[in-house]
Amino acid sequence: MSGHMKRLTVPRIWSIPRKTDFWAVRPRPGPHAIKRSIPLLVLIRDYLDMADNAREARHIIGGREITVDGKVVTDPKRPVGLMDVVGIPATDENFRILIDARGKIRAVRIDKARAEWKLIRVQDKTQVKGGKFQINFHDGRNILVDKNQYKTGDVLKIALPTQKVMEHYPFENGNTAMVIGGKHAGAIDKIESIEVVRSTKPNIVHFKEFMTVKDYIFMVGKSAPEITVPEVSVV
Repeated sequence: MSGHMKRLTVPRIWSIPRKTDFWAVRPRPGPHAIKRSIPLLVLIRDYLDMADNAREARHIIGGREITVDGKVVTDPKRPVGLMDVVGIPATDENFRILIDARGKIRAVRIDKARAEWKLIRVQDKTQVKGGKFQINFHDGRNILVDKNQYKTGDVLKIALPTQKVMEHYPFENGNTAMVIGGKHAGAIDKIESIEVVRSTKPNIVHFKEFMTVKDYIFMVGKSAPEITVPEVSVV
């Protein structure tokens, strides 16, 4: 895999100018897919304007001044993606990575209380030795539980960095979801119905004014969203 990336070919989810420079920072393989994340260096330099160039951004990150999900990160190419919480302890600032109405990654400023938790979506699960279940999530993490109580598409609200489960938002009718892909990316609404497709195609999720596939659904609450919507406070 090449360690370089041309700016003209960066994923469209990145919100950076494409013709100002020739090269862009390529994120390392990590907890998020390259098409759904940005390198930490790009976030610090181009999104948060904490540095004028890559050298300054590397100095900030290498100086242990940035946390992701409550843990210090020193790799400037570490990918950050949906629902990650990026903290700057020196200035007591925190940001949650979300998708806006244009389908672009945004860093949304949040207060300290909201920075103490994040939402993670169940990607799949496996029964392991001892009768326990390993639940795998969208950000690469996994946890072991005693009971088979979570389904694919469900979202858990966990404490950071302990991973203690605080809330459970099932993938079901009436709960609030964010669309994270397709032409309706960034929309937040309650699920009207879920259409189970008896084929290899994904299930269809119906909202009041549109529909999309299950893969683009991320539960964000029950009667109302738990997150701060990007359009309200965007960096």
